[in-house]
Amino acid sequence: MRLLVLGGTEFVGRAVVTAALARDWQVTVFHRGLHPAPDGVTVLHGDREAPDGLKAIEEEAATHGHWDLVVDTWSSAPRAVQNAARLLADRAGHYAYVSSRSVYAWPPTAGMDEDGPLVEGAAADAESTDYARDKLGGELAAIREFGAERSLLARAGLIIGPWENVGRLPWWLNRVARGGPVPAPGPRDLPLQYIDVRDLAEWLLDASGQGVSGAYNVVSPSGHTTMGELLEECVRVTGADARLCWLDEEAITGAGVAPWTDLPIWIPRGESHDAMHQADVSRALAAGLRCRPVAETVADTWAWLRSLDGEPPLRTVRSPAGLTPEQDAALLAGNRS
Repeated sequence: MRLLVLGGTEFVGRAVVTAALARDWQVTVFHRGLHPAPDGVTVLHGDREAPDGLKAIEEEAATHGHWDLVVDTWSSAPRAVQNAARLLADRAGHYAYVSSRSVYAWPPTAGMDEDGPLVEGAAADAESTDYARDKLGGELAAIREFGAERSLLARAGLIIGPWENVGRLPWWLNRVARGGPVPAPGPRDLPLQYIDVRDLAEWLLDASGQGVSGAYNVVSPSGHTTMGELLEECVRVTGADARLCWLDEEAITGAGVAPWTDLPIWIPRGESHDAMHQADVSRALAAGLRCRPVAETVADTWAWLRSLDGEPPLRTVRSPAGLTPEQDAALLAGNRS
């Protein structure tokens, strides 16, 4: 198989490249050159938002022909997806676009599948507006240029695992590794729904290779793990002298701490939790999605963090995740467990 990855040097794109190389696929990576590409790939440089920015792809196609599959992880202006897909429509067999469950109109209800209502105002040729409409616009662009039968739309939710450049699971691992009392947002049995980036990558390659098309919620079944199990695995793999101090929602909000951003991954029960952690994923499971145990995800992410020379990479468009030292202290001061 010949694979072209648009991106391919960070998090999801890097996981796709790594999985493809392990299958002995021929991999081409197109990126801006800001980060090194994995060894063993053909590297093309260009800026998708610049005039003539796709010239390297056009020249490579003229020299070496057709790709079997394109994987696109773009998260900004849909026009960039449309331009790339239009160029590749006659030069590639299948187009897999890494989208997001953010494309659903708010709030997605618990148990909602891929046929739920979508955000309004998205367009395939739009400039960047907001994340939800940009991702849906990317979907529309892929379908417009490749057609519904040659487009795979992977609507991912929370993505964690090695190479994470958002900082959610790395923040928890590093906080637990410091030891001592750790603010732990409860309840312990709060169900979580996420996807290990490597499981997402393997599914993209498997499904595309089989000609699967259409939209899929690509996350684990709800309750694949719990908040308690996730944090307990963080304690186990770090070997830290850490004590989880479980807090209820009232204690957290009373300290001025925000779910999801100040306490990464955690959202209390209610509308937002239903939207993030209660999706119907039966369609993806039927199409071969396999989700590894949370213990493996946590252990491998910790091993990756320890292998780094310095701090883990973070996307510059995002604010750092996690509690400030002052918020951490305030939560612990109010804890009675």
